Amino acid sequence: MNDSRGDRDRPLYMISVAADLAGVHPQTLRIYERKALVAPQRSAGNTRLYSQADVDRLREIQRLTQEEGINLAGVTQIIELQREIERMRAELAGALLHAKRAEASARIARESARRHDVRAAIVRVERGAVVRLYGQS
Repeated sequence: MNDSRGDRDRPLYMISVAADLAGVHPQTLRIYERKALVAPQRSAGNTRLYSQADVDRLREIQRLTQEEGINLAGVTQIIELQREIERMRAELAGALLHAKRAEASARIARESARRHDVRAAIVRVERGAVVRLYGQS
């Protein structure tokens, strides 16, 4: 399966298949949905459809509850913190991009000003003319 973000979010699996892939009972998925731990998309016929990202999240919920002994309230807090971290990372990436663009614009402006200064300092001299430089006799 292609691991691009769009493919991971595409609804593919009905509840029974998603439950099998995650190693849980379908009723557990309904509980997780009520607790907003997972939000499957719905088909035109209102059937729950889970994406690969949903299945991965379900597996992580299972790992946290079964291996780490964390209750669902704790899992909810962990998921909310992970979402906040991702939001902050995206915000930081945007800010860094903005800063890099501003730096590049400033560099371009400095270079443009330097070129303007150089062009202003250039003096046309007729062929055969004698030129004296400042400070030389």
